[in-house]
Amino acid sequence: MPEIRAFLAIDIDDDLKPKINKVIKEFKQIDANIRYVDLANLHLTLKFFGDIDIEGIDLLSKKISEVVSQFDSFKIKIKGCGAFPNSNHIKVIWIGLEEEGTLKDLHDKLDVEFKKLGFEADKKFSSHLTIGRMKSAKNKNKVKAAIEEFGDVEIGEMEVDKIILKKSTLKPSGPIYDDINIFEL
Repeated sequence: MPEIRAFLAIDIDDDLKPKINKVIKEFKQIDANIRYVDLANLHLTLKFFGDIDIEGIDLLSKKISEVVSQFDSFKIKIKGCGAFPNSNHIKVIWIGLEEEGTLKDLHDKLDVEFKKLGFEADKKFSSHLTIGRMKSAKNKNKVKAAIEEFGDVEIGEMEVDKIILKKSTLKPSGPIYDDINIFEL
């Protein structure tokens, strides 16, 4: 049975990307071993499914549609910068979200349905935009200082009016994302 690597996401508005790119450019001035996310691939992940059976896409899409039908579009504010797991052990550099109420409700309702389909429930939902992955501790203190400097960075607000089921194809040059299904709020 053919499988695809899939995830559910919210794409970031194009007009916010230059502000995010400004932050990324500041990090790029540090001589650190960081792999940055391509601006075209910037997204907020609602659920990472991993490798799933192609035949399960219809059932998954049906469940997503059922949950999405309970929600209207809503606004999110993109703000702040941080690191996972923490700023002393940096693996992922992210830009955060200020308002997570409706987004968290959407995630939690989706997660309940995904669990019924056999997917593991997320331990903790932390909405964020990954902007880079640190590959070594080279110049970690400078990276940590930049994260602190951008701790309160204001990127802007956007309307979330759809979520997208995406396919991820891993390539040496970085992942390629294709939309499988779009769900309007």
